[in-house]
Amino acid sequence: MKIVAQVKLVPEAGQAAALRSTLRTVNEAACWVSAVAFERGVPREYELRKHTYAELKARGLGAQAAQHVIKKTRDAYTTLRANIRAGNLGRPGSKRRIKAESKPVAFRTGAAQPYDDRCLSWQYDQRTVSIWTTAGRLKNVRFACSPGALTMLRGHRKGESDLIERDGVFYLIAVCGIPEPEAYEPAGFVGVDLGIVNIATTSTGYRAAGRGLNRHRKRQLDLRKKLQAKGTKSAKRLLKKRSRKEARHTANVNHIVSKKIVTTAERTGRGIALEDLTGIRDRVRHRKDQRTTLHSWSFHQLGQYIAYKAKRAGVPLVYVDPAYTSQQCSQCGHIERKNRVDQATFACRSCGALMHTDDNASHNIGRKSETVWTAGRESRVPATP
Repeated sequence: MKIVAQVKLVPEAGQAAALRSTLRTVNEAACWVSAVAFERGVPREYELRKHTYAELKARGLGAQAAQHVIKKTRDAYTTLRANIRAGNLGRPGSKRRIKAESKPVAFRTGAAQPYDDRCLSWQYDQRTVSIWTTAGRLKNVRFACSPGALTMLRGHRKGESDLIERDGVFYLIAVCGIPEPEAYEPAGFVGVDLGIVNIATTSTGYRAAGRGLNRHRKRQLDLRKKLQAKGTKSAKRLLKKRSRKEARHTANVNHIVSKKIVTTAERTGRGIALEDLTGIRDRVRHRKDQRTTLHSWSFHQLGQYIAYKAKRAGVPLVYVDPAYTSQQCSQCGHIERKNRVDQATFACRSCGALMHTDDNASHNIGRKSETVWTAGRESRVPATP
């Protein structure tokens, strides 16, 4: 399996200027290549190379850098087409889709630039890298990372690494190929119900309350509104300083919750069952004052964290249909909308079972997972002679 390790570069002033100039140059070149591709109907990568490679070399890009600029441009159009086919940019004729289709793909000044082993080398003992720039090869550029990330880089780094600039700081995003353990045969499943009031509730009794995270989001939203309304230079400076603070805090909470869930499943020899919530934001209708809460819900990120941690630990993971998991009684199986009294209370109209709604849903998810796992298991029946 592939995992990325983020490494912070600590360049000197001259090195930082060269890196910034390089990113600006390659991304301006990528915008030009994108315009050529758009004008010619987005040809294949080989054909696009024939129209752009000589000009990229004339702009001062090395051979490998020019190849990567062409490839990342072509990949951007591939991603755009995939999003259009999936309906992520709206229906045909919508303003958002027309806007995306009517102009070339643009690249930010600090957008990521791929590097391979020909233009980037690592010195792990010295914690430095040697990297190509438009000003020549920079050697002894220091980097900083955690001991765990350094160990992973030493043993498993392979493939390309991306150079990006974020808020004036340079990072290398390195791809590491981690050996994937074989998933064991689970002795049952831990059902996980994802929500907004409670981030995650498991059938083992663990509940990650969302009150603190929701209060943090509301506090950040109110502060952003206040600073945007003020509009002064100092307000804009503070807005920039606080950018992505909410996202970093949310990601940290999701890492903690996902680690707890995966560790519990691994320790008890069970698998993990998640709801397939694809498209839930399109299906669910909320009042205007609730839309911010719904669209701030990071269920997809938490699901991704659980998935890759489970895969790395060899824990089986299945996805189940979320239909009626909050309306069905986990004790007798009776389904009725009135079973859910309110957000937190479940009272079965058939057998009288009384419990927390999220606990009931997590048990239903765990029960459904057994069927999904059995259906997806390889057949043990001997082949017909």
